[in-house]
Amino acid sequence: MIKKYFFQLIFFYTFFSKSVFAAESGGMPQLNPEFWISQIFWLTLVFGILYIVLSKLILPKISSNLELRKSQIQENIEAADKQREDSEIKLKEYDNIISKSKLDSKNLFNETREKTLKAINIKKETLEKQIDDEIKKAEIEINQLRKNAPQKINRIAIETSSEILKNVIGAEINNSSISAIVDDLYKKNENKYYGD
Repeated sequence: MIKKYFFQLIFFYTFFSKSVFAAESGGMPQLNPEFWISQIFWLTLVFGILYIVLSKLILPKISSNLELRKSQIQENIEAADKQREDSEIKLKEYDNIISKSKLDSKNLFNETREKTLKAINIKKETLEKQIDDEIKKAEIEINQLRKNAPQKINRIAIETSSEILKNVIGAEINNSSISAIVDDLYKKNENKYYGD
């Protein structure tokens, strides 16, 4: 390194010697060869101190800070990669949970729908059976009423006729003759009123 500085000084001395000698007459004291030794001394002393301070104090601190920063950056990159991998794993788990819950809800909906349809069909069948039973009961009652209706109507007609005749004539009439007349009228008009 000293050789490097030495060669540089020789180069500057030879290159600038002509300009220095020319500048001597112009009045530039820094180019006067009398002061060169002191200037070289102070230049060497200042740059030597700067070199020592930089190489021993400042540059090691800078390099240690750079190494520390580099290691921290590397640790942060590794932590970020790990967190990215963890987040990708959790995202896959989340997607799996969502797809599973969608499938479960679809299956549950279908099961509930089937159960509801079965329940509705059972209720519908039960309701239809109850309606059929009620219709049969009503038909039986109507048939019984139809069978019993002529007898009740004949009895009412006999009683009403005997009361009317009793009120009109003022004497009691035999119910058997009235009954015979009502039966005869019933037989003539039976198909007209009851259509069996």
